[in-house]
Amino acid sequence: MGTPRPATAIYKKLAFADGRRTPTGSTGQVLVRNSPGLGNAFYHSTLTWANNGLVELETQLHVPIRGDNPVELGVSDGALDEVLARFDVDPAYRRMFAEAFPESESGATINKIVFALATFCRTLVTADSPYDRYIAGGKSALTEQQRRGLSLFDGERFECFHCHSGTNLSVSYYDANTTSGNIKHPFFNNGLYNVGGDGSYPPYDQGLYDVTLDPEDRGLFRPMSLRNVALTAPYMHDGSIETLADVIKHYAAGGRVIDSGPYAGDGRKSPLKSGLVRGFQVTPEEIDDMVAFLDSLTDSSFIANPAFSSPFGDDVP
Repeated sequence: MGTPRPATAIYKKLAFADGRRTPTGSTGQVLVRNSPGLGNAFYHSTLTWANNGLVELETQLHVPIRGDNPVELGVSDGALDEVLARFDVDPAYRRMFAEAFPESESGATINKIVFALATFCRTLVTADSPYDRYIAGGKSALTEQQRRGLSLFDGERFECFHCHSGTNLSVSYYDANTTSGNIKHPFFNNGLYNVGGDGSYPPYDQGLYDVTLDPEDRGLFRPMSLRNVALTAPYMHDGSIETLADVIKHYAAGGRVIDSGPYAGDGRKSPLKSGLVRGFQVTPEEIDDMVAFLDSLTDSSFIANPAFSSPFGDDVP
């Protein structure tokens, strides 16, 4: 049996997110972190929600493929030969591997798969939203309501721009012009949880702390790019906020209050919360303006790009 070929069109429509609170791995394990969109992912200075050591696509891609905690694709040592054989018996994949690696006489290998995926990810460039056209000088690209939302976004009351600025609408950013001494690896605690009143997040995912074991790193997560954000719900690292309007309300409140259950706590009072999450007054009209602006970050040409379609021609509408 050949390698299963998932329909690509649905993921294109979601800007290469998956539309789920959190995904399920190939063996049925439900993961704890939300899958963000992949547009411009290669511009981030770190490549997951909360790991300051994963800075290259070729390194990061081994984690979902080979990792066992959690199991995502599940290509363990015991399953490796079987998985690679699926590619080698599939005529289409044999042809594509030969074209991609013309100097290699071997069939599929993990390194070839990783290099191919990394190369594809670097083609996922999104830069043609109404917002992009507006900042390039097309003043009619945004509606009056979207311009009001942009003004709020860039204002000191809402504070959005402190974490979501620049080319990729995230301060976690680097490109070919970024010198090594200027690369930043920012992570923030946004008051989503305050378990026990000491700033902790649920024990199954405490963010950067799980890598560094520094108590001050509890609840620290990378600021995501906001490109195509209207397509990538639900939101936050655990997919626990359903809509953009509710995201805005979360920041307006200065954190989230969970009244009962094992993760009860007042995120507004977290001692580890970023000082940028201070809370602010907001009207229903301003929330609508902000959501309208965030809609303007959708790049329709990106999600319609035929280059991102299935090479097998089996996309579903």
